[in-house]
Amino acid sequence: MIKKVVTIAGSDSSGGAGIQADLKTFQEYGTFGFSALTSIVTMNPDEGWSHTVTPIDPEIVEKQLKTIFTGGKLDALKTGMLGTTGAIEATRQVIDTYQMENIVIDPVIACKGTSELLQPENVEAMTRLLLPKATITTPNLVEAGILSELGDLTSIEQMKKAAKLIALRGPKHVVIKGGHRLGLDKAVDIYFDGQQFEILENELIPTDYNHGAGCTFAAAITAGLAKGLSVEKSVKLAKDFVRAAIQQGIKINPYLGHVWHGAYNHAENRMI
Repeated sequence: MIKKVVTIAGSDSSGGAGIQADLKTFQEYGTFGFSALTSIVTMNPDEGWSHTVTPIDPEIVEKQLKTIFTGGKLDALKTGMLGTTGAIEATRQVIDTYQMENIVIDPVIACKGTSELLQPENVEAMTRLLLPKATITTPNLVEAGILSELGDLTSIEQMKKAAKLIALRGPKHVVIKGGHRLGLDKAVDIYFDGQQFEILENELIPTDYNHGAGCTFAAAITAGLAKGLSVEKSVKLAKDFVRAAIQQGIKINPYLGHVWHGAYNHAENRMI
């Protein structure tokens, strides 16, 4: 039977991240994707590609979730940008009501490449209501620094310390996406299962076409869990999936290059 997976996240109108990335990834994994929209992100080319986040009314989020869960419990759930505390509360409610398992919390709380919080009031609610329910959470370096309250993370040892502190907030597993930001000669992520660490390394890929990599990574983990893979195997397969997506990245416009979600399955050879 095809596994059913839901993403509760924002829309990226450019098509590379957010629910667009999640649904493409779910499809590539052979799962059936549902989506509840929490916010709409637009970019303005007349203002240096500045981002605007427009939250969706929490009542509309609740109605979407009611629609999605009419058939009962799903096989996995992922969150991304949640938009409002009301959306966070609605997400926790469906997790509890349907006793959801395989929960991936991607804490989209900061602007890409900065420590500027998108919606500061949501950080406390997400930390209190969602992290304790997480099978795994997938912060990047900036988000991990915020959630751990350690600030800027500049080394593997600091990443390990942050992962331990984040795990104390409730998630069973933590993976911190270091990527290229540590300034090392490899892309480095840290995986913590609550007891032991594993350093996950790949060679750096010289490209700027990586928009959507974080969302895609978390979505791939979600789909892997839905299909019965262990957390560790889901994380490692997701890294391979994203690596291929970055290698085959696509330039979309003068400002942006996206990862290509079809790369891992060589979609150019099978889509006729």
